[in-house]
Order: sequence, then C-alpha cells, then structure tokens
Amino acid sequence: MWKKVQKGISQLPPILRNIYFLSGMAFLILMLFIDDNNVINQYHRRHELSALLEKKNFYLHQISETQKASSELSSNPETQEKFAREHYWMKRDNEDVFVIVKR
Repeated sequence: MWKKVQKGISQLPPILRNIYFLSGMAFLILMLFIDDNNVINQYHRRHELSALLEKKNFYLHQISETQKASSELSSNPETQEKFAREHYWMKRDNEDVFVIVKR
C-alpha cells in the first residue's frame, strides 16, 4: 500500500511535491479565508467605515447648521418672534391663531 502512495506522489508535478510551496499555499489559504481578519471581513469593515464616515460628515454639517440657527435665534429678536410663533403658537394681543391639523 505504501508503494502505491509513493507511486501516486511521484506522478504529481514537481511544484506540488515541494514542501515550501505546499506550506506557502496553506498559509495563503489560512490568511485569505480562515483567519478572523480575512479578505471578506476586511471588505465589510472597509464598507462599514465608509458608511460611518458619511454619517459623521452628515452630523457635523447638522451641528454647524444648528449652531448657526441657535446663534441667530439668540441674537435677533425678529427670529425669536418667528420661532415663537411657529413652534409655540404665540400671538400678539390683537391677533387670532388658527391651527390646521392635516389628517
């Protein structure tokens, strides 16, 4: 039986009988598919990172807009009156406010 195995091994091409080639291929397969930091996980992590960076930029933009609106609201009396009328339905003494609810 051992002679049959040796005969089968000797029929393989020389590159497949090389121990360095076999160990290198085993290492490559381990790194590409089996390891925790394999190629597929790296692709997913890179995609997740780009999505998180887009969210970060969106929220930084929202923060700057909110800070600008806040500074405008605290410094301009006309803006304060507009905000109070729109959000708290405040009115002057000689006015009536009608609230229309859409269903």
